[in-house]
Amino acid sequence: MTSAQVDNGQADGPKAVDAPAGEGYQRGLGARQIQMIAIGGAIGTGLFLGAGKAIDRAGPSLILAYAIAGLVIFFIMRALGELLMYRPVSGSFSEYAREFLGPFFGFVTGWTYWLFWVVTGITEVTAAATYMTYWWDIPQWLSALVFTVILYGANLISVKLFGELEFWFSMVKVTAILGMILICAGVLTVGFSDAGDTATVANLWNDGGFFPQGIGGTLMTLQIVMFAFLAVELVGVTAGESKDPKTVLPKAINTVPWRIAVFYVGALIMILSVVPWSTFKPGVSPFVAAFEEMGLGIGAAIVNFVVLTAALSSCNSGMYSTGRMLRDLAINGQGPKAFTKLTKNGLPLVGTTFSAALMLVGVWINYQWPGDAFNYVVSFATISGMWAWIMILVCQIRFRAKADRGELPQSSFKAPGAPFSSWFALAFIGLVIVMMAIDKDARISLYCAPLWGLILGVSYLVLKARNPDNKAFAKR
Repeated sequence: MTSAQVDNGQADGPKAVDAPAGEGYQRGLGARQIQMIAIGGAIGTGLFLGAGKAIDRAGPSLILAYAIAGLVIFFIMRALGELLMYRPVSGSFSEYAREFLGPFFGFVTGWTYWLFWVVTGITEVTAAATYMTYWWDIPQWLSALVFTVILYGANLISVKLFGELEFWFSMVKVTAILGMILICAGVLTVGFSDAGDTATVANLWNDGGFFPQGIGGTLMTLQIVMFAFLAVELVGVTAGESKDPKTVLPKAINTVPWRIAVFYVGALIMILSVVPWSTFKPGVSPFVAAFEEMGLGIGAAIVNFVVLTAALSSCNSGMYSTGRMLRDLAINGQGPKAFTKLTKNGLPLVGTTFSAALMLVGVWINYQWPGDAFNYVVSFATISGMWAWIMILVCQIRFRAKADRGELPQSSFKAPGAPFSSWFALAFIGLVIVMMAIDKDARISLYCAPLWGLILGVSYLVLKARNPDNKAFAKR
């Protein structure tokens, strides 16, 4: 149901909109699984590994960067929540873009988010294979193949199994961070370990101040910080398969503030209090470095296991979301009809298989040409992920305007401070993009975006020309 389909002539006003009955998915994800998917989506290799580079650039002020970015992420998630309560559909981002901005934006959003997860899946399964070499000397391609096949099979058994895998993957990450926080708290209060004599909260400002690299250094970490939060919006893709989306999803979204406060801000405060920020180096996990400084050598093996599960979790999420996005595009006439097919368990077989096959090709490419060309493709994942956030915010602004005019039903889960909070989040994302343009290491992402946009624009025009009577290309 779209805004053009709402009957404004009814005496009791616009009616609430539910997910389309013909969507075909089984609602197999329970509250426990949705909660952990929401938690796990905000914790990944960006924190476990990427934070080392960010600390080197910003020092303790990285804590402030994560706090501000976390507030922006909360605004994005509440904007998504408002849309989800209006229409809890599995196509989520592309479906909202299609309704509020037009078919072209739905087309671009669906295919871009699909590409984001395919590229992310490629990098993560390759990373997981690399982590395996820490324990065993086995070919990287073999581990990547095994992981891809296992996750692919799990995603074709049932959505409940996908949710169960994500639950335990997320549980490992959460347990690791909480354990790290407790150990650091013990070092600060009791003084045990090799770092006991030097551990102090004053480390947050003693070594060059809270902004040792200046405010400019902190601003340059914003893209790293935001990249760490990519995939937090995955909970929106689960809407069509949640057992009770209008109860479960708001609860999951409302956990965003404390997730960020504990797992990012809290963990960094503890680590940087125990170990001076200048100790950390780019490319080295701050968790591993902290364990080593405390004389707990086993920490390296523990963190390696955690980042392995984080990589597998991300790849598992990619398998899940790509099939759903392709099916949504196909249902709306903006993708091959074969992608509409579901198994008897309500799973998008063709779309998931197609995406998994591309992930395997990517692993092969990475094995053959592990140089800059592959890295350029990988860097595009960041800007494509933020496109989904931009669409969420713009669509929420358009939805709220229509709802306030009485053209659409009000959402039961309104975003606080909207639309001003959504405009603030958009401005912040704009600032991040500017920082990416300045940073030579991240600039390549912006070079890739116009090329992908050109490919999508030409594809859209070709499809529209071949199917002039298709309602999928008519503005709703």
